[in-house]
Amino acid sequence: QEQLVESGGGLVQAGGSLRLTCGASGRTFSTYSMGWFRQAPGKERGFVAGISWSDSTTYYADSVKGRFTISRDNAKNTVYLQMNSLKPEDTAVYYCAAQKWVENLRLGRVDVWGQGTQVTVSA
Repeated sequence: QEQLVESGGGLVQAGGSLRLTCGASGRTFSTYSMGWFRQAPGKERGFVAGISWSDSTTYYADSVKGRFTISRDNAKNTVYLQMNSLKPEDTAVYYCAAQKWVENLRLGRVDVWGQGTQVTVSA
C-alpha cells in the first residue's frame, strides 16, 4: 500500500527553523513529482513547494520563496522541506503530496497525500 508519512513538525518561535521529512513507501516515487501543501485553520489547503521527478526543478509559493527549500533523496524515497525564518503566518498543518507531473501537483491534483504534520510558529 502506497503511503507518505510526514515528520518534523512542532512548535518554534518566529525566526526559527524546522525541517520536515516525508518518507514514501509502497511505491517507488523516484518518477513522481513531490510537494508540500499546508492548511491553516479556516483556510483552504494550498501549494507550498514542489520538486519535479525529471530534473529536480523546484517551485515555490511566493509567500515562502527565499525562506523554504524543498529537496529529495530518491535513494531513500524521501523528500524534505527546510523552513527558515519562520513567521506566525506559516502556522498550519503541512501535507506531503505526490503526483506524476509537477504542473498538476502545483494545481493540487495530487495522487497520494500524507496524513499531515502540525507546524506552529509563535510570535
